[in-house]
Amino acid sequence: MLGAVTRHLLEVDDLSPAQLNDVLDLAQPSADLGRPMAGRGMALLMEKPSVRTRSSTEMAVFSLGGHPVTIRAEEVGLDSRESAEDVARTLGCYHCVIGARVNQHSTLERMAGALDEAGVTVPVVNLLSDQGHPCQALADLLTLRQLLGTLAGRRVAYVGDANNVCRSLALAGVMAGMHVRVASPPGFALSQADQERSGGTGGTLTLASTPEEAVEGADALATDVWTSMGQESEAQARRRAFAGFCVDEHLLSLAAPGAVVLHCLPAHRGEEIAAGVVDGPQSVVWRQAANRMHAMRGLLAWLVGTGSAAARDEARDPARDEARDPARDPVRDPARDEARDPARDPARDPVRDEARDDARDPARDPARDPARDPVRDEAIALSPRKGS
Repeated sequence: MLGAVTRHLLEVDDLSPAQLNDVLDLAQPSADLGRPMAGRGMALLMEKPSVRTRSSTEMAVFSLGGHPVTIRAEEVGLDSRESAEDVARTLGCYHCVIGARVNQHSTLERMAGALDEAGVTVPVVNLLSDQGHPCQALADLLTLRQLLGTLAGRRVAYVGDANNVCRSLALAGVMAGMHVRVASPPGFALSQADQERSGGTGGTLTLASTPEEAVEGADALATDVWTSMGQESEAQARRRAFAGFCVDEHLLSLAAPGAVVLHCLPAHRGEEIAAGVVDGPQSVVWRQAANRMHAMRGLLAWLVGTGSAAARDEARDPARDEARDPARDPVRDPARDEARDPARDPARDPVRDEARDDARDPARDPARDPARDPVRDEAIALSPRKGS
């Protein structure tokens, strides 16, 4: 592999617990993140339809100075018209980040692998797959941090299908030091591999036998639809299997006083959550939805800034070659080049300070045409010279 190792985000544990905390710090709505994506683009490849993911990501890129380019599945023909690997290599020629919302998690792994093998340091971000939804988990933790303060030691209960949303939330919660309890019907619970993946990162993960056991004393309750996209043919069977797993007023009464309710949306009122709960005073689903954009801003600022491959390499190697090709470094700061080469052609530098030349060359003609220098202080020419 050529170049630096790229930081992809295919699941939330691609971050360390410390890095997760850094991303959440950057995600605060009050954070001044500047325009780290100015003049650059992010590709949003959408195999699945989206409301929150597309809108939040496009606006996050725009707020950071970048240009989002959304590409629908029919425009690409992923793995029919063109392989996922070739699509990734192509998009990596134009964009500083590639986001993909895909049917199969393996598609993301193949895209990231193709870029790594080619030495293209463009990160791939999971905007949703069948295995995980890390960007949603970041928004969930951001919401809980805003409302509960320090997350370590807090208790969050998830009731319902242990799907992609559940996996990422459980993983992120444990990484943040939370105690996560998940209640699902038989056949719909987290796997042994999911449980082992969440181990040893600060918090705890427990599989509860009943929804009541999961929510007792919890600081936050979370749920998601019982039937996800692509599972519509299973809807009737799932409704029967999930009977008794609705987050309703009874379950909410068992939680800690002031507990908050999360739902990633869309919500099916009367199925996985009661209307009186999702629309009630303890529901924070709209703050949670708004935080999708803020969480994405924090993540992207981290990926193209302090968490980028180039930034990490520079931190490790202060003597890194300053003459490297700018075309190979999408996060290069052009202001550094101006400082290194003061003699560059003024025609190529529209903000060149001509006063700098005056200071370097005292013999420079003071009688030059003032029309060529509209900001020159003619009083300089009238002041007595030293020694005259």
